[in-house]
Amino acid sequence: MGEYDTSVGVLLAGLFFNTYLYGICTYQLIIYVQSNFKDSCWIRSIVGVLFVTDTIHSAVAIYAGWDTCVTNYANPTSLGYVGWTIPFTAVAASFTAIITQIFLGHRVFLLTNSKPLFVLIVLLSVLGFVFGCIAGIRSGIVNEIAEFAPLAPFVTAWLALQTSADLLITLSLTIVLVRYKGGFRATDTIVNRLIGGAIRTGLFVSIFALAGLFSFLLHRNTNLYAMFAYPIGRIYTNTLLHTLNSRGLKLDETNLRFSTHQTLSRMHGSTGSIYVRREVITDSMHIDGQSEVTDKYQE
Repeated sequence: MGEYDTSVGVLLAGLFFNTYLYGICTYQLIIYVQSNFKDSCWIRSIVGVLFVTDTIHSAVAIYAGWDTCVTNYANPTSLGYVGWTIPFTAVAASFTAIITQIFLGHRVFLLTNSKPLFVLIVLLSVLGFVFGCIAGIRSGIVNEIAEFAPLAPFVTAWLALQTSADLLITLSLTIVLVRYKGGFRATDTIVNRLIGGAIRTGLFVSIFALAGLFSFLLHRNTNLYAMFAYPIGRIYTNTLLHTLNSRGLKLDETNLRFSTHQTLSRMHGSTGSIYVRREVITDSMHIDGQSEVTDKYQE
């Protein structure tokens, strides 16, 4: 490996990936705005706050790359210090995580009506945010990377709690959505897509958090942890926007009619009627079973 691969190289890799994810966030924001969801002001405010945070953090990331590769190009000793960009990154990532996790925890509450589960998610998220801010602020005070050993307990608590909240949310959403499978192929296809989205986003952000934790503990004298620390906030924002935009998925009545017609065509020598129940994914992420009868078929 080159002399600066584990310092400058991994930092630039994290900044490039962060910029890519910021572009995806922008694209998802455009989809959200154009979809004209009738969301309340607090949901729109969350989306706006997260996007502003992402924009500021991405600008800080670009500054960190410029400061490392241009301003201090001839000053390699600067690589032994974190300045203010890493502390800001820890606080910004923790802020994005707590907003996203509480929002998704609220979704879990709407689906399960379980207050203890919601309280547990909020508790893990709040504690993760507190330890993340402590780790970020203390890293700015210490400043010198070689003296980061006392930060290990705070970083471990921060990322462990954050990961626990993510996995709990993912597991809860998966279990709840599995229960909504009703035997209709079209309905189950949509539910499977939602389950896959919940698992992918939850595991993805958990993998990044754990990778950041182990890289900090095992390679503390490098910038390897920064490669995961910069983009993780964008992953949380993409998770929230993906959750909101997924509400556009719904089961078309035509698909139900076609599926029912196929089922009836395979029935021989039987008479009777069948009622088709329309299931829709609503704004509150419920499967709406209130519109009972949408059509009637007789042989």
